[in-house]
Amino acid sequence: QVQLVESGGGLVQAGGSLRLSCAASGRAFSTYAMGWFRQAPGKERTIVAAISKYGPYSYYADSVKGRFSISRDNAKNTVHLQMNSLKPEDTAVYYCAADLNGGSNSYGLQEYEYGSWGQGTQVTVSS
Repeated sequence: QVQLVESGGGLVQAGGSLRLSCAASGRAFSTYAMGWFRQAPGKERTIVAAISKYGPYSYYADSVKGRFSISRDNAKNTVHLQMNSLKPEDTAVYYCAADLNGGSNSYGLQEYEYGSWGQGTQVTVSS
């Protein structure tokens, strides 16, 4: 199984930046894709970004394209989400998750495809 721990959330003004990190342990990190999801108050949890096992393939939700960047360091068992030009609508709890069953060049886009989840980290963007 996989254990995930997020860090890096906080309060930032609109236009600012934050970098989220997710440290993984358990199963070998390079054997599964990773994703970042977020859940705003009163809303469903949705995918923000995803990255394949070895990193060359990634996905971004339309709402964050050009502002967020996902990356992974398989040597350090870590995935990052660099968030720039933050907006108040980016305010949410952010979760990293592991897609344990995908192929080498793929990643899940739906919650049910992710078998392990972190506890979440709060990101608040003030206007």
